[in-house]
Amino acid sequence: MRQTPPVRRRIWPVLVPLGALAGLAILWTGLWFYGAGKADAAITGWRERESRVGRTYACGSQTVGGFPFQIKVSCTQPRIELSRENPPLAVQAGDLLVFAQVFEPTRLAAYLVGPLTVGEAGQDPRYRANWTSAEVSARGTPRAPEQVSFAVEHATVERVADGDAKPAFTAEHADIDSRIIDGSAAREPVIGITLHLAAAAAPQLHPITAEPIDADVSAVLRGLADFAPKPWLVRLKELQERGGSIEITKARAQQGDTIAVSTGTLALTPRGTLEGQLEVTVVGLERILKALDLDRIMAEGRIGASLNSLDNIIPGLGRLARRNAAPGIMAGLGMIGQKTTLEGRSAVALPLRFADGAVSLGPIPVGRVPPLF
Repeated sequence: MRQTPPVRRRIWPVLVPLGALAGLAILWTGLWFYGAGKADAAITGWRERESRVGRTYACGSQTVGGFPFQIKVSCTQPRIELSRENPPLAVQAGDLLVFAQVFEPTRLAAYLVGPLTVGEAGQDPRYRANWTSAEVSARGTPRAPEQVSFAVEHATVERVADGDAKPAFTAEHADIDSRIIDGSAAREPVIGITLHLAAAAAPQLHPITAEPIDADVSAVLRGLADFAPKPWLVRLKELQERGGSIEITKARAQQGDTIAVSTGTLALTPRGTLEGQLEVTVVGLERILKALDLDRIMAEGRIGASLNSLDNIIPGLGRLARRNAAPGIMAGLGMIGQKTTLEGRSAVALPLRFADGAVSLGPIPVGRVPPLF
């Protein structure tokens, strides 16, 4: 009786997929290390770019990981030395995590862990900030940046003096995005800027900013020669000399029932002060004027001097005139401004003028912006 020879099983159907998988793993590992090298080079390039304008970045320790699907650079106790500030400043944070994807190593997303402190080098901090999340992202290369953005959630900034901390800024959300929308980083860049604030307040800045404000601003910056690393003072002076400007294409702010929208263009004078005009439409103008403290405004300048001189005739007459003048100004602005509607409500349109840093709403001076350089 003949025996049937045993069936020989073919091994290659098993070995080929295993070999392909091993080859793919080797290829992916090589790709990850290549991407990690590119991401590390991009981070180093950004640090070198910043160091050329006096901003030196350092880490307590730095590690690279994230294999196999992403590239993760961990920086413990990040520190920034701002050597060109007067006086030099030091910025210290908790931790910094930088992420990049394997296939896009030049697009970086960084997450900063608080708290963050700012103060003179070697001295106690003057400001302390914290948040629930803070993200910085950059796209492009250090030599040709394309976009930089920053977003923070539930932020608080405190001013510290003599061991006492007072709130300087709070916001449920804040983000700013800047990107090149025309030209290039090397020649005539046009920068598009957007800013969003939710429930933002700065109680120490002005009484009008003590209550939470929601704001959305879109602007276009024109006039830069390039986007090479330069100190801000140098860049602002260059912008002025080239006749540059910032165009507010759309701005909307709301505080309670008060709403204001504006458009216009601002530039810099040779003294570094703001010059230009914004067309502002306001719902609830009376509330803004009260917050601007008209009694104080009336006590300053030529109008205040004239009213004060009434006290020389009859004591107390100047104070009486000043108190009665404020409501008249409110009514007068309503007549001087153009009556219109905004979002279905009655509103007044007025020019907000900047003349060599002096700011006036219609005919009423409301403050002064210090020189930017």
